[in-house]
Amino acid sequence: MKILVNILTWIMSGCYFLVNNYGFAIILFTLLSKIILLPVSVWVQKNSIKMVKMQPEINYMKIRLFGDKDLIAEEQAKIFKREKYNPFASVVPMILQILLLLGVIEVIKAGIGDPEISMDFFGIDLSLVPSEKGGMLIFSPVIAGVSAWLLGVAQNAANVLQMEQSKRSQYGVLIFSVALSLWLGWFVPVGVAVYWTASNLFAIVLLFALNIAINPGKYIDYEKLNDSKQKLSELEGIGKTGKNSFGSVLARRERADYKRFFSVVNKHVVFYSEGSGFYKYYRGIIEYLLSRTNIIIHYITSDPDDNIFQLEKSNSRLKAYYIGEKRLITMMMKMDADIVVMTMPDLDNFHIKRSYVRDDIEYIYIPHGMDSLNLTMRTGSMNHYDTVFCVGKHQKEEIEKTEAVYDLPQKKLVEWGYGLLDDMKESYSAHSSGSKETTILIAPSWQPDNIVDSCLEEILDSLVHRPYQIIVRPHPQHVRQKKVFMNSLKQKYSNRDNIEIQTDFSSNQTVFEADVMITDWSGIAYEYAYTTEKPVLFINTPMKVMNPEYNKIDTVPLNILLREEIGCSLNLDEMGKIPETVDRLIKMQSFYKERIHSFVEEYVYNPGSSAETGAGYIISSLQEKIAKRRK
Repeated sequence: MKILVNILTWIMSGCYFLVNNYGFAIILFTLLSKIILLPVSVWVQKNSIKMVKMQPEINYMKIRLFGDKDLIAEEQAKIFKREKYNPFASVVPMILQILLLLGVIEVIKAGIGDPEISMDFFGIDLSLVPSEKGGMLIFSPVIAGVSAWLLGVAQNAANVLQMEQSKRSQYGVLIFSVALSLWLGWFVPVGVAVYWTASNLFAIVLLFALNIAINPGKYIDYEKLNDSKQKLSELEGIGKTGKNSFGSVLARRERADYKRFFSVVNKHVVFYSEGSGFYKYYRGIIEYLLSRTNIIIHYITSDPDDNIFQLEKSNSRLKAYYIGEKRLITMMMKMDADIVVMTMPDLDNFHIKRSYVRDDIEYIYIPHGMDSLNLTMRTGSMNHYDTVFCVGKHQKEEIEKTEAVYDLPQKKLVEWGYGLLDDMKESYSAHSSGSKETTILIAPSWQPDNIVDSCLEEILDSLVHRPYQIIVRPHPQHVRQKKVFMNSLKQKYSNRDNIEIQTDFSSNQTVFEADVMITDWSGIAYEYAYTTEKPVLFINTPMKVMNPEYNKIDTVPLNILLREEIGCSLNLDEMGKIPETVDRLIKMQSFYKERIHSFVEEYVYNPGSSAETGAGYIISSLQEKIAKRRK
């Protein structure tokens, strides 16, 4: 510091000799310091650009390895080393600024003590300290604080590195800088505040000059940067409810289940469920495996209230784990099992990835619908599964043709069937109708412009005077998000004994008892028609297309083919034809019973025995894997 102070004193003396005014000497000294340190500023600018240029790659890496902090740190260090980036470069200006400030304080003190130097600067004594003298000197720290605020605003808007910081970080630095300037300006001589103010103002000029000379836009792909930031932000936001704090009972339970899962070695079969309602798609297979084998079933769910936790109490070989959506990302990346079964599409396309711990895991996809996978799933949703359990020949054909069109590796396609349909048909066979009235069930979907949004009241008004019992069974999302409309609907038809708006979905009795269903593109149509073998009237609201490339596959999606096979359809401008169409469908029930029965036999594999088929495949696949390991 003594050497530094001597150098700075010599420079300050030269400045005072040139301008013969200590205030202007301080400003000139500040300008010279910026010029002398310009090479450092250029280096910092280039280093900052390099950091932001690397950020998309780092963000995508964080997405790929989400949750694994150790591996992320390791990979980031490799990127820094490859790009020869020094992460400490950003603190260099701050260190230099502090050293300069400490040196300048000593230099100005020395100047104050020199009787040959005048401290007058536009009538202000630069040697005075505001905290000691007060009065008009209070403007000294205020001006220093304003200059710090201007610099902070400029840096948040134009500094290549600071622009990428979070708003909280940006404003935090700004507040700290202003507070430091106010404090500094209050307790040091006015001359130091002049230096600090000049330094901040020159820093603003230098910032924009460097951005012109070394334009970050020439080196940084901001489109890719924004895309990576958005995807990482979405990933970090998964599972954030504001309730599951780190120390909460639920968080502790999740951590304990996570640890318990990975404490088990040699896991053979793992099922994953997004929520309690998904067990019904696995039920037959799981119960078959538990009753006919000694395999331990590991069942992960993201629903803490999943009914699986009650079921595991009655079977010691059923192990259930609660893992929230966010921790699930890490769990799946570290998965160590022979087979993983899921109903979740888009494996490896979004946040849920294949394991990087084992590359021999067989991932099995089980559809949770009997319709077209090509139309109702996103492009490439099946690409990273090894095996798909197919409901019928339509799904198998779609996957085979998709693999041919996109030149994809062939998956194992198991001619499975649909366990939920087997369960529903069994329940329907045991069901005895409690009503002899002719019943019409209206069951809308939840896609945009569905029946509720477009024509529900028109349908009800056209049928209200017919000798039918009419039941509206809205989608659960309608009940939650359109309460006002649902209440007004109930009020409008409250004096009509033949119209009921149902909001309790705990029973399938309504589905079983209906003689005709009216729907749009809802998947409940297949469950109803295939189970009861009764016709469906489809309203042609705008079709929901998840895969915009579905036309590339040379096959008619079942969702389209179905509409004229198990019933008929009407356009939105044909609502006046609903009464006569419903009458005709009811009169033709015997015709549709035979037609739908034939359709199910043609388009659903293994009716009544899908559980045995699915479980049988899993058993044989496990046996092959175990035999291979023994070899």
